[in-house]
Amino acid sequence: MAVTSSCKDKFGMDSGKYVRYTPEQVDALERLYHECPKPSSLRRQQLIRECPILSNIEPKQIKVWFQNRRCREKQRKESSRLQGVNRKLTAMNKLLMEENDRLQKQVSQLVYENSFFRQQTQTAALATTDNNSCESVVTSGQHNLTPQRPPRDASPAGLLSLAEETLTEFLSKATGTAVEWVQMPGMKPGPDSIGIIAISHGCSGVASRACGLVGLEPTRVAEILKDRPSWFRDCRAVDVLNVMSTGNGGTIELLYMQLYAPTTLAPARDFWLMRYTSVMEDGSLVICERSLNNTQNGPSMPPVQSFVRADILPSGYLIRPCEGGGSIIHIVDHMDLEPWSVPEVLRPLYESSTLLSQRTTMAALRHLRQISQEISHPTVSGWGRRPAALRALGQRLSKGFNEAVNGFTDEGWSMLESDGIDDVTILVNSSPSKLMGANLSYANGFPSMSSAVLCAKASMLLQNVPPAILLRFLREHRSEWADSGIDAYSAAAVKAGPCSIPVTRTGSFGGQIILPLAHTIEHEEASD
Repeated sequence: MAVTSSCKDKFGMDSGKYVRYTPEQVDALERLYHECPKPSSLRRQQLIRECPILSNIEPKQIKVWFQNRRCREKQRKESSRLQGVNRKLTAMNKLLMEENDRLQKQVSQLVYENSFFRQQTQTAALATTDNNSCESVVTSGQHNLTPQRPPRDASPAGLLSLAEETLTEFLSKATGTAVEWVQMPGMKPGPDSIGIIAISHGCSGVASRACGLVGLEPTRVAEILKDRPSWFRDCRAVDVLNVMSTGNGGTIELLYMQLYAPTTLAPARDFWLMRYTSVMEDGSLVICERSLNNTQNGPSMPPVQSFVRADILPSGYLIRPCEGGGSIIHIVDHMDLEPWSVPEVLRPLYESSTLLSQRTTMAALRHLRQISQEISHPTVSGWGRRPAALRALGQRLSKGFNEAVNGFTDEGWSMLESDGIDDVTILVNSSPSKLMGANLSYANGFPSMSSAVLCAKASMLLQNVPPAILLRFLREHRSEWADSGIDAYSAAAVKAGPCSIPVTRTGSFGGQIILPLAHTIEHEEASD
């Protein structure tokens, strides 16, 4: 390796000197560079003494070699960074071109439908029609309404046919014009954005769609997305009840999924699903799913107490390998959350595609990007915790809050008092999973618990009050409304022990403010 004239001039070397190092000398210098990229003058002199092969090289020349070596390392890192940015921009440009083609097809289809609708309207205006004919003219343009279908065959052969149909419908939503997508307000696509986010316009149920780039391989992305409870904070559980292999190398899974209710005023949702995983000819991975409520000749899932059975229309993930590493992912979430089962004032929470996009679709993309960053930059945060540990803590906090809001009996919650659906409900949980240890004693013939989790919860609806403003008010005025004492009723249920300071939990969902309060004896249950 030779020192170039530009480097010699830069570091003040005599232009007449030219040092050519032998391979053995380069190896010795490289070993020291990996140990210490910037050695001191004493360390360089020590190197010359310890390595006879460097005895004919002056210390100043070795100093210049290390300067050049650090310069090359910096250039190599910058070049690698720029290559990564270039690959990302190339992939984003390809994604935007595909999105532009899809939008052009959607515009062409809308223009054709508009022309057809006008022609039908003019024909109807010229002719004398009755109410039935008028109704047929109006409904002719509503192509997004879900038709009534006979029960589907849920036998193994029927499931395979249903899986292929689900795959086709999902791809038509993800990359085609089956749904009229409109860009999410405030979400501009770009290389540093989370992705291209869109919500449905005029289709049945609620639907959202996203396209993005992640620095993970397709198989790793599929593995993460299938583990829905790890990134979907509202997901209580996903049980795989059966797995069937297909002839094309794919798999069909029968799933039962439960979601937590976001408020104390509405029941939770559950789903009976089929999930189809396959590999396409171009190497892309597809994970698509749909509900199996309207089926026959196969397994079924009976209604579950405390849950309302909702529907997932053809949805899923298209994961394509990206040149240079990483993946391009298309996500479609399409649900019918049965809004009829909740009070009318809460129905916007179950009829908003924007809310579905924020809580589900974008959550998946953010989780993938976070894991990708953790892998590429495994640094320690300011709290002395690694990002993965903080993420796990956040999941635990969210799960604890959802458990308190829902208060399911199979999670150990039992009701002490409730004056009605609009009033405060008091629950207690003494299960081993919630406590460090339980100590049951008896007084006057009745068992009393010296260790338990006590939760008081209620919901209120505040109109035209942004959640951020209310949360700031609660933080600033906590001393005015928070009561650190325990009333007589609670003290009778939970026998006084070494009390800890009560913790107030606050959370928000779509403008409705939920304030569950939890007091613990000997142990505090974390929540957000």
